Amino acid sequence: MNGNRVSGEILLAIARAAIARELGRETRAPEDAQWLFEPGATFVTLRKEELLRGCIGTLEARRPLLQDVKANAVSAAFKDPRFPPLVLDELDATHVEVSLLSPLELISFENEQHALSHVEPGLHGVSFEYGWHKSTFLPQVWEELPDLHEFMGHLKQKAGLPPDFWDPEVKLSRYTVSKWSESSVRS
Repeated sequence: MNGNRVSGEILLAIARAAIARELGRETRAPEDAQWLFEPGATFVTLRKEELLRGCIGTLEARRPLLQDVKANAVSAAFKDPRFPPLVLDELDATHVEVSLLSPLELISFENEQHALSHVEPGLHGVSFEYGWHKSTFLPQVWEELPDLHEFMGHLKQKAGLPPDFWDPEVKLSRYTVSKWSESSVRS
């Protein structure tokens, strides 16, 4: 990628343009950089007045970064089941954030405490899997849940399990992100 800030500005412009196009507002974004055609995994988070307005993403790089960020932007705006679809009147008041994920790193552990010793609060995002129960929290969630045990409890609840659940068959992975937000890029 070509310069961290420049890459972020490009990804943010692509995400916003994809949402705007779905709403009938033709918007252009630079889409010809070679690195956009390499596999990438992103999450796109939308905020309106600092409140979450949508967040959808991909944990593993299975398609070109350009395609991934566009698809996740549209899904965050229109398909996040927690929110009604975004409407044109909201677009200008909605801030876009793009997180580019590192590859998932499976954590090997003997028990829950040992697993948690491999997670660094504030740095790692965590993916939780147990059977069909799955969830993830981006590293940004540490800002709201700075306590490791509380973070993990909420992650388990998001997966549909009790916060104190544990089983030797649990799979945990960690990852880091490069994150860009329109509010920080504009300042």
